[in-house]
Amino acid sequence: MLDVQLRRAVSKPLNAMASALDVPWITPDRLTIAGLVIGLSSAALAATQLWALALVAWLLSRVLDGLDGTLARRRRAAASVPRPATASEAGGFLDIVADFVVYGATVLGVAIGATTAFDAPWWPFLVVLFAYYINGAAFLAFSSIAERTGRTLSDDDNRSLFFLGRIAEGGETVFVHTLWLALPFIAWQIALVWSVVVLVSAAQRMIVGYRILR
Repeated sequence: MLDVQLRRAVSKPLNAMASALDVPWITPDRLTIAGLVIGLSSAALAATQLWALALVAWLLSRVLDGLDGTLARRRRAAASVPRPATASEAGGFLDIVADFVVYGATVLGVAIGATTAFDAPWWPFLVVLFAYYINGAAFLAFSSIAERTGRTLSDDDNRSLFFLGRIAEGGETVFVHTLWLALPFIAWQIALVWSVVVLVSAAQRMIVGYRILR
């Protein structure tokens, strides 16, 4: 819901950082992998109740997640190449897979840490993972079929996949995961509310996607 506004707000600082990192040995794919590794370390730190370190690692991984695409677009523009069909698509694939891995690992890490440290129940985190599964299936299936049939939405943000924007998007996910790490003592209550939001978003995507493709 807030992704468009968020991308506009962070575009200038991300472009400035991408400019500073625009050296031959730093590639968008390497930034993606670095973000994946740091995101997984954040989940591990959360599982061991090192919440402050987990929060720092989580935020750093999300910055790298924004930088990889920014750097890729900067280099395409400098090379006057509109959108290569090889490296660009491979990078987009790597990016979305890394995001899914980090999101899922964070849920698991927070669940382990919160249930151990605060005797929180497991089931709200399981519901979140279930909601993520449905939500991911809905927009990935739509992206694949819409691309193949030519019935795509606006691609103004230059992302590798066509997203059906709903109330739960990337910006909201980053915010909620940040809340988990900042306020782990109420993580399961946040998870319960968040799972409802993601399930509603998944239902919206399924309905809207079906109507567009029909």
